[in-house]
Amino acid sequence: MSELLAVEQLSVRRSDGHELIHDLSFTLAPGERLGLIGESGSGKSLTALAVLGLLPPGLTAHGSVLLSGTQVVGAPRQRSDRRLDRLRGRAAAVVFQEPLTALDPLMRVGRQVAGPIRRRGLRGAALRSAVLAALEEVALPERVARAYPHEISGGQRQRAAIAMALACEPALLIADEPTTALDVTVQAEVLALLDRLISARDMALMFIGHDLAVVAGVADRLIVLKEGFAVESGRTQDIVREPGHPYTRSLVDSARELEAELDRMAP
Repeated sequence: MSELLAVEQLSVRRSDGHELIHDLSFTLAPGERLGLIGESGSGKSLTALAVLGLLPPGLTAHGSVLLSGTQVVGAPRQRSDRRLDRLRGRAAAVVFQEPLTALDPLMRVGRQVAGPIRRRGLRGAALRSAVLAALEEVALPERVARAYPHEISGGQRQRAAIAMALACEPALLIADEPTTALDVTVQAEVLALLDRLISARDMALMFIGHDLAVVAGVADRLIVLKEGFAVESGRTQDIVREPGHPYTRSLVDSARELEAELDRMAP
């Protein structure tokens, strides 16, 4: 199976030369589910931004990132950003942690969902029908299309963000802590929705999170990041059963303690 994403010796540096990610390497095949897990500041989100060529000013990526046959990192300097713009959406799309900041507060939800769908060449009635179909796919009623982001709930905003990310039918979905800002009940609903949509479309998934129980529940493979280093990687079941690195063991122990506490609290 050919690789959809190939990351080789990826490093991300600040302008002062300080490295935030150190020689990270991994691959992701079509349909695979990879989890990046670690505490805040471990480099999870920076990895996602580097993969998409979206690092903020002051940060540079080194090494090699090949996404759907296109060199995102390691390409010649004359590379046009327009080429990456065409890649984003179709090859990979992202769902961010906080939809209230990811969505435009001054634009109705339907118009925001229409933006990426329009890239498929749809206009007029066909575009409007596609927007409503996209919202229906993530269990949002038609009225949400006419609402502004602040007029709907956090769970509905995240569903709208998922609809936008899936609008261009990407081969890879990057979910960057997509449920952290939601309460437990809504979190479970959104995770179930993501699982269903990804399975139905046979997409690859890169799921980023700090909660081992959540990430392990959706990912087949894990990369454990600490201070920009990959301290452990492998099949999810193997890492959870026999964590090799002390930091990974602390994540597993914390998850087990929380699970035991919830079991004690259950009626």
